Amino acid sequence: VQLVESGGGLVQAGGSLRLSCAASGRTFRNYAMGWFRQAPGKEREFVATHAWSGGPTYYADSVKGRFTISRDNAKNTLYLQMNSLKPEDTAVYYCAAGRCSGSRCYDYSSYDYWGQGTQVTVSS
Repeated sequence: VQLVESGGGLVQAGGSLRLSCAASGRTFRNYAMGWFRQAPGKEREFVATHAWSGGPTYYADSVKGRFTISRDNAKNTLYLQMNSLKPEDTAVYYCAAGRCSGSRCYDYSSYDYWGQGTQVTVSS
């Protein structure tokens, strides 16, 4: 699976961005998909995950109620709608694909394929 993120940029606090992750290669719908982020000097952290087609979604507490993960299997694309952005959301955002379920999908080691990342910067 090849993954390419887009949609990052600079936004003021309180603003919104929508990230996209275009997938190609193996059957997209068979994989759990996740978003992770990494800020300078910090470890990569879980943001959200969407189980296989039609499956449940899970969010980190820090983004719950502000971010929404979704997928369009017809377009082989994963999305992350980010609203009410805060300066602490500033990071490189990565999408990932893996064969995991439930809480295992919170762990970045459960994913086999990664995109190159897209920078999100939120100014105060």
